[in-house]
Formats: sequence, structure tokens, C-alpha cells
Amino acid sequence: MARRRSRNDANIWPGFVDGLSTLLLVVMFVLSIFVVAQFYLGEELASKDSELARLTARINSLAEQLGLAESERDALLSQVLSLEDTIDAKEAELAAAIVALGTAESAVAASAEELEAEKALSDEQKSEIATLNAQLAALRRQLASLQEALEAAEAKDEAQQAQIENLSQRLNAALAQKVQELAEVRSRFFEALRNALGDRDDIRVVGDRFVFESDILFGSCSATISDAGQNELEKLARVLLDIRGQIPTEINWVLRVDGHADQEPLGPACQARFRDNLQLSSERSMSVVRYLAGAGVPERRLVAAAFGDDQPLVSGFDAASLAQNRRIEFKLTER
Repeated sequence: MARRRSRNDANIWPGFVDGLSTLLLVVMFVLSIFVVAQFYLGEELASKDSELARLTARINSLAEQLGLAESERDALLSQVLSLEDTIDAKEAELAAAIVALGTAESAVAASAEELEAEKALSDEQKSEIATLNAQLAALRRQLASLQEALEAAEAKDEAQQAQIENLSQRLNAALAQKVQELAEVRSRFFEALRNALGDRDDIRVVGDRFVFESDILFGSCSATISDAGQNELEKLARVLLDIRGQIPTEINWVLRVDGHADQEPLGPACQARFRDNLQLSSERSMSVVRYLAGAGVPERRLVAAAFGDDQPLVSGFDAASLAQNRRIEFKLTER
């Protein structure tokens, strides 16, 4: 029995060794496969890491480029907006041009219609046009004739204007001569009047006027000529009547009588008769004119004027100054 068990045991062992060898080979094969796979996996991982680093650098570069691209995008966007505005403006111009073209086409169509209408004119209308053209030609001839007449009239007017200027020069010369003659007559009148009145301090020549102080002719606050004043005015009237024959008849002369008052306001008693100094000076000049007319001087040769206290000869309110400013002035002049 022991032998049989030993033989069986010996028969089992080789099979066990074979199985174990086979298992070991399988394990060795698996380990080899694992090592090889690990090697290739390591190589692959290293390659992936390198690729990852490269991709990371690429991503960073792309990020920088993207930042620049955004600036460029904004600039391009502005250009696009500007181009859109330009396109809108061009479209508006194009629309306006289309409208203008339509208007022009309408005008051309209208002109074409008018042309067709003209071509379709009847013989009667053509005759009327010919008549109108003839009338127009006649009107043009009349216009030319009127133009000639106008030019002739202008030439005549220039000749008349030259004559007028010549007559004006002659008239001015004649007037200057008459003024000179009147000045000479005035000088003789003043000389004769001075001789007739004698040398008096209260009667004097101022410029082209003979000046009488009012106290010679009137009392205080009175427009009635005194007896002494009447004597002096008689002398003046005689001189004027004697001298008037020496004045050329062409000169329309007058003796202007100007009344002046002093600057003193009228007192209560005087205000009962005269409103103010202007009325007093006016009444006095009128009294002188009426007296000279009664003495034989033609009324048409006498003119009365009044200036109140507006034109004093001297300044001051003393008695002598006031007496000089109260005056009657006589001026031989033209009307």
C-alpha cells in the first residue's frame, strides 16, 4: 500500500511542476507585457507632457494675439461704421440723383411732347406765328426809332443843360452885381442917415444894420413912439425916400425893422400890458413900421420882426448893457 501511494505521489509531481512552470511563464509573460506597456506608456506620457507644454505656450501666444486682435477689431468696427455712414450718404445721393433723373426725364418727355405739338401745328397756326413775327419785327423797328429819338432828345437836353449852366452863371454874375449895387446903396444910405441923425452915442452902425437904442424912441414899458423918437424916425424916412431912387429896380429891397428887448423880466405893471419881452419887442417894431408907412415909405418895402431878449449885443445886467440890448435895428436888404 505504501508503494502504491509513493508511485501515485511520483506521478503527480511532474504534472505539478509543469503546471507551475506554465503559470510562471504566464506570469513572466504578463510582467513582460506590463513592463513593455509601462515603458511605452511612460514614453507616451512624456510626449503628452511636451505636447501639453507646447499647447500651453501656444495658448498664451494666442491669448496675447487675441488681445491685439480685439484692438484691431475695435478699429475695424469704427471703420465699418464710418463706411456704413458713407454708404448711407451715397445711397441718399443716389436717391436724389434718381429723383433728379426722373425730373429730367419728365422734362425731356414734356419737351418731346411740346416738340410733337409744334410739329403738329396747323397751317393756320403757322400763319398766326408768321404774323406775330412780322409784328415783332415792326415793334423792333419802332423801338429803334424811339431809341434814335431818345438819343436826339438827350443830345438836345445836354445842349439845353449847357445853356442853363451858362444862364445860371450869368444870373449869378448879375445877382452878384445887384448885391454889390445894393451894398453900395446901403453904404450911401448909412452915410446919409448918419449925416441926418448927427453924431450920437445911442445910434450906431453894427455890421450891416443901423441900431437905435429903444430909449430914443419909447418910454419905459411902452410901445408908443415918443415925440423925440418921431423926430428921429422922420429923418430916417426922408433919407430912405431920397435914396430909394438910387436902388436898381431889379432889386426887390425892403427895410427890415427888428425889435429887441433886454434880459430883465417885465415888472408887474408892465405885465399888465405885455405878456413877455417878446411881445414887447414885437409891438415896438410894429409901431416903427406903422410910423414909417405913415411918413410915406411904401408898406411893401417894410418888414417887422421881433426877437425878444434872445439876441443881446453885450453881456451883463448893468444899466448901460441893458440899454444897449433894448434896441430897434434897421437893415436894408432883399426880400
